Amino acid sequence: MAATAREMTSPAAAGWLDPFLETWRPGTGEPHEIREPATGRPLLNLPHATPDDVARAAATAGAAQPAWAEVTYADRAAILRRAAEIYEAHRPEFGTWTQRETGAHRNKVFHEQNFAVAEIHAAATMPYQPYGSLVPTVQRERMSMVRRIPVGVVGAITPWNSPSVLGMRVVAPALALGNAVVLKPDPQTPVSGGAMFEAVFREAGLPDGLLHVVLGGAEVGEAIVTDPNVNVVSFTGSTAAGRRVGELAGRLLKKVSLELGGNNALVVLDDADLDAAASAGAYASFQFQGQVCFATGRHIVHRSIAGDYVDALVERAKRLRLGDPYRADVDLGPIVNEKQLARVDGIVRRSVDGGARLVVGGTHDGLFYRPTVLTDVTRELPAWTDEIFGPVAPVVVFETDEEALALANDTEYGLAGAVYSRSISRGLALAQRIRAGMVHVNDQTVNDEATIPFGGMGSSGNGTRFGGAANWDEFTQWQWVTVRDEPKSFPFPY
Repeated sequence: MAATAREMTSPAAAGWLDPFLETWRPGTGEPHEIREPATGRPLLNLPHATPDDVARAAATAGAAQPAWAEVTYADRAAILRRAAEIYEAHRPEFGTWTQRETGAHRNKVFHEQNFAVAEIHAAATMPYQPYGSLVPTVQRERMSMVRRIPVGVVGAITPWNSPSVLGMRVVAPALALGNAVVLKPDPQTPVSGGAMFEAVFREAGLPDGLLHVVLGGAEVGEAIVTDPNVNVVSFTGSTAAGRRVGELAGRLLKKVSLELGGNNALVVLDDADLDAAASAGAYASFQFQGQVCFATGRHIVHRSIAGDYVDALVERAKRLRLGDPYRADVDLGPIVNEKQLARVDGIVRRSVDGGARLVVGGTHDGLFYRPTVLTDVTRELPAWTDEIFGPVAPVVVFETDEEALALANDTEYGLAGAVYSRSISRGLALAQRIRAGMVHVNDQTVNDEATIPFGGMGSSGNGTRFGGAANWDEFTQWQWVTVRDEPKSFPFPY
């Protein structure tokens, strides 16, 4: 039998979500069991949604949204601020759910929660910002202006790996700007990616009908994308799934925001601080088992220091302790499920069979995959070409800065990149030529803030961004309005 909500929560949180979860039904379909990846223990049984559930949710959201768009900016912002206060008040409980649903280390949960709260705070400022301007017109007796208006209903499809951040970066700004939202979290994270949002915003006073959470797989996601009441689709996930979402939305001429995978490069130049670079490389490849889109997937290291860099990376990999991060003092938790484990291990095995050298790791105990370092990686091996999404650090070497740049750009993806060098000018000159949406000098690839436009190029997305000023682009649309004091008549027919 699945654990009750009371069994799930930490003593400090006192089960605030319990009453909500007792009656929460994110669909009317068949129940599905959710289990901890770290232990296999059952957590909850929840019904998945059907396409009819999606249609009802989208229709209700569409009916409720116009009145919400007319609510004063101060009242909308106040609800967002209350949501932030409620989230902060129940962080221990939400953290418990995140750890048990995703297998995340407490430090990863802590940072994720900080980002989630920052997203709400940033969104709460948006209703106060100017939303239009006067523009010139050739007709002198006419006033001409452009303004941003809500898009309507936003369909949000989010993944399991950072459920609160990747959900909040859509839900908070979309609501703040006068939209309604239909949210589909990954089925593996129904609470930290779904129920938590609905409970928090309900408690904050969000009017009924504006936020709906539906649970399910690809069928439910496709129903959101194709529903006529959903005006904009926001998708975060794999590139393969994103192509399907883009195809469906494109046929319907819908705007779609795609934040997809990455195969991110960390370039270590010959003048780099070796210890700092190796610590960054280990963190960016191994933390949360490498299960984030902007993890470092390729370590590109100058030949003169490559041996020492690999030794330092291996030393750090060996020190990392694996186990259940909810119940034990460990550094890394499990891969999220058997399918993903098989994918990670398959990439490593095929790369070794193709000539790569396994220096450390490459084995697993259940879902716990040991941090892995590969050298002698060539550009046709899957460890180089594929997004691994596991705790694997492939290392390649280079001789010149131009060769390093060519290696960094040798990918279909373009999400994040990083360069380590003691020379700021040299590091910046290289970083500015890396084709990626985000590039860092003397820092690693895993960076995010609510105030910046987050997103990538190439197969990492369709050029859309989340955060900061980019939220206006994603969740509003332009409208031109003109006004005359005197109605104009027209001599027609001529």
